[in-house]
Amino acid sequence: MPERSKSSSVSSLPLILDIDDFKGDFSFDALFGNLVNELLPSFQEEDADSADGHGIGGTDALPNGHVRASSDATKFARGLSSPLFPEVDALLLLFKDSCKELIDLRKQIDGRLYNLKKEVSTQDAKHRKTLTELEKGVDGLFDSFARLDSRISSVGQTAAKIGDHLQSADAQRETASQTIELIKYLMEFNGSPGDLMELSPLFSDDSRVAEAASIAQKLRSFAEEDIARAVPSVVGSATASRGLEVAVANLQEYCNELENRLLARFDAASQRRELSTMSECAKILSQFNRGTSAMQHYVATCPMFIDVEIMNSDTRLVLGDQGSQASPSNVARGLSSLYKEITDTVRKEAATIMAVFPSPNDVMSILVQRVLEQRVTALLDKLLVKPSLVNPPTMEEGGLLLYLRMLAVAYEKTQELARELRAVGCGDLDVEGLTESLFSAHKDEYPEHEQASLRQLYQAKLEELRAESQISESSGTIGRSKGASVASSHQQISVAVVTEFVRWNEEAISRCTLFSSQPAILAANVKAVFTCLLDQVSQYITDGLERARDSLTEAAALRERFVIGTSVSRRVAAAAASAAEAAAAAGESSFRSFMVAVQRCGSSVAIVQQYFANSISRLLLPVDGAHAASCEEMATAMSSAEGAAYKGLQQCIETVMAEVERLLSAEQKATDYRSPDDGMAPDHRPTTACTRVVAYLSRVLEAAFTALEGLNKQAFLAELGNRLHKGLLNHWQKFTFNPSGGLRLKRDITEYGEFVRSFNAPSVDEKFELLGILANVFIVAPESLSTLFEGTPSIRKDAQRFIQLREDYKSAKLASRLSSLWSSSS
Repeated sequence: MPERSKSSSVSSLPLILDIDDFKGDFSFDALFGNLVNELLPSFQEEDADSADGHGIGGTDALPNGHVRASSDATKFARGLSSPLFPEVDALLLLFKDSCKELIDLRKQIDGRLYNLKKEVSTQDAKHRKTLTELEKGVDGLFDSFARLDSRISSVGQTAAKIGDHLQSADAQRETASQTIELIKYLMEFNGSPGDLMELSPLFSDDSRVAEAASIAQKLRSFAEEDIARAVPSVVGSATASRGLEVAVANLQEYCNELENRLLARFDAASQRRELSTMSECAKILSQFNRGTSAMQHYVATCPMFIDVEIMNSDTRLVLGDQGSQASPSNVARGLSSLYKEITDTVRKEAATIMAVFPSPNDVMSILVQRVLEQRVTALLDKLLVKPSLVNPPTMEEGGLLLYLRMLAVAYEKTQELARELRAVGCGDLDVEGLTESLFSAHKDEYPEHEQASLRQLYQAKLEELRAESQISESSGTIGRSKGASVASSHQQISVAVVTEFVRWNEEAISRCTLFSSQPAILAANVKAVFTCLLDQVSQYITDGLERARDSLTEAAALRERFVIGTSVSRRVAAAAASAAEAAAAAGESSFRSFMVAVQRCGSSVAIVQQYFANSISRLLLPVDGAHAASCEEMATAMSSAEGAAYKGLQQCIETVMAEVERLLSAEQKATDYRSPDDGMAPDHRPTTACTRVVAYLSRVLEAAFTALEGLNKQAFLAELGNRLHKGLLNHWQKFTFNPSGGLRLKRDITEYGEFVRSFNAPSVDEKFELLGILANVFIVAPESLSTLFEGTPSIRKDAQRFIQLREDYKSAKLASRLSSLWSSSS
């Protein structure tokens, strides 16, 4: 907006506002400033001052940009009559003009906007019309393109058909040309049989032998197919067939001659290691029976199949020098070396085969099969000679075990060879199945040989133990008393022997696992082998227990032999007593021996059970019922040993009780329980007989405490305690008791009771406690006897017999005095 001069009047120069003032970045403050600058010349200066603060000195800045002085200064400068804001009228006039011009400008703008809207509407209608025409044109263009594409596709299909026809025609032409050529060659072969002298140079040129082989094969195929299609009833066909038969015969002869010529060239190149020539010949020979003759010829000419020295070297490497017996460890080392050599040889041949033959996998299959069927089989036939089960080799010759160990070593090493050959490459050959077939004859009868071997080992061990026992007996009888030699003359059970049985069985089970791949077959073989162990252990420990029982029986016979009557001389009685002591020593020795046998029997059974749990059960679990059946067999096998042990323990009790009765009979004096009333203090010590019996029981039962365990120990000691209780009751029935003797008896009962308490048998302890109460019948006065049984009526029956043993039974007339008590108790 152009500025007005300060001297001009506002009303004489109307304000002009331009539309351009409102374009761009519009600022109302700038527009207002431009309007009032002429009327308020100090506006800009004071406005700048107001930006610095609130004025200088006592002045204040007004909101419109002017500076207002203080009231005192204003009155002094202008006087009281001058106007406060003289420019206000000019500003009002200016604002009114500005409003009019702004209204005019708005009208102008509205007019322009109306014209623009009208023009835009017109242009939009034209644009829409143009777009509609363009869409119609595009649709037409798309239709044209579609027709063109369809035409192009049709032309392309026609061209393809023409190309196919041309290609077919060319192929037919080529086929016809080749057929003409083949017919020409076929006519050459259709001469007289065996006449191959007039053939084309193609069939005699060594440089074109590949082409000749291909054509010859085509001619053979054509002629053979024609003969197959010929109808014998048609004369012309029959004639043609006869002619083609001549051609086929000549072609076969030529192919054979060509194949032999190529094989000869292949051999010559093979000797010179000319792999390119070998490859060329092999490629041509692949047209004859897919090259089978070349493959087989190459494999057959390998040195390891035709060199006799190599075969002999294999035998020496594995079996050692002729006449020496090879051991399984040496054979294992020999087989490892030999099979490594074979693998290296096959690996070298594989490199040549890959470079020469067009079908190397087929050649490798033939090569590996030949290795296993010829070289390995020849060695196994010499190594594994199946022994007879009727007349097996003796243990000095190694027995059946040597054959089984050799079989296991050979099988394991040959399986390793098969895996190595599979890694080298053997085509489609089932090398694992072929390896299994090499051992099929041995594996079919393996279970019988394994069981026979275990039986042979068992018999050999028994003979060895029997020989050792005889040597021990012959060297040990000198200077030994007859009684002492009874128990030691029999061979004891050895846990080491049973451990050896288990070791044999464990080795046999490892072979079962090696030879049996199917779980069912493995379980059956394992069960049969484990049954052998059960039979061996059962028989061995049962025989050992029976031998120990024989010692007890012999000791009992010795005791019966030296039983004498009462009316004998002192010398005879002394000799008998001495012999009885020897018999007692034999009985004690046999008792200890049997307890040792029982202990070792238990240890042996535990070893077998542990072996079953650790090694056998996991092999039987995959087959239903196999595990339970073996557990039942194990229980059945051990039942015979349990029976022998039970009988022997009964004999042990008889032996102990016999010695207890002998000691009581020899050591117990009548005065022990009927001491004279001499005024001396009573003896409160146990009797000599009691002391001897307890000492004997303590000594002899030490072996029982060590040998027996669990329920067996509990049952044995309970039975022995009951027998001891009964024996003591019968023994005391032979004596008469006075009060001091009753006290002595009670002391003996206490001693016996303290000893049997170590049995841990409550029923036995109770019986001996009742015996202590029963002994009171000899101590109390006659008038107090009736009060003894008020709390324990169960001992009245034994008390009735004991009371009769009182010294004063008759003098005190106890029978009539206690008759009322017995009648009331009954």
